[in-house]
Amino acid sequence: MSQPDVTASKPVGTETVEAVVRAQLSRALGGKRGMLEAAVPTIMFTVVFLTTKDLQLALVVSVAAAVVLLVFRLVQRSTVQFVVNSLVGIGIGAFFAYRSAQGGGDAGDQALAYFLPGILYNAGYAVVISLTILVRWPVVGFMVGSVAGDPTAWHRDPQIVRLCSNLSWLLVAPCLIRVAVQLPLYLAGRNNVYDTDALIAALGVSKIVMGWPLQLAALAAMVWLLARNHTPIDPTEPEPKLSDRAV
Repeated sequence: MSQPDVTASKPVGTETVEAVVRAQLSRALGGKRGMLEAAVPTIMFTVVFLTTKDLQLALVVSVAAAVVLLVFRLVQRSTVQFVVNSLVGIGIGAFFAYRSAQGGGDAGDQALAYFLPGILYNAGYAVVISLTILVRWPVVGFMVGSVAGDPTAWHRDPQIVRLCSNLSWLLVAPCLIRVAVQLPLYLAGRNNVYDTDALIAALGVSKIVMGWPLQLAALAAMVWLLARNHTPIDPTEPEPKLSDRAV
């Protein structure tokens, strides 16, 4: 069957929706190195602050770690996207901490403020992705469209929409878990419900544990889901689009 509109722009090895999504997710996350570069500055900030209670030192050390990673990328002439993302995250957290200091907050208040952008980001991300699923235009579908040559052709196949919706829910799950755990810790610290240092420690540990480890768990679930099916990218393809096992 001739597929001039689809296969012309489709890379070798991405004949199925599952292959496309696996490739796009791997690219978006930067592989093991990209994950490490995103995690190291956060780990450095948390460890330094918890051991020294010096917010400024913790920020300097985390930025320095990110800059070292950036230099390695530049020397190797490889993408700096994930290091830059980490630096942006640190910068936003530092700005929130600075605003807290300007408002008269002590070191504990400033450290709590540093974690707030991450909580807000996860909440916003979860809301946006959930909305795309609820309106039946799941964001993962556009990964398929970006390869298929038609950004919306995938939406004509209900089975592909269903698969992409389930995958999108797996993207949302880690964000919801982070907010469910970290927001109560942040609010407890802001309202002096419990020892602030203990809550900051809990936030730091949860940010690390619920960072890439949780994301990898979600990706493992995606890989399992994707391995069960073999859905042609072309919605006009006559072969069965999904296995008999429910997605």
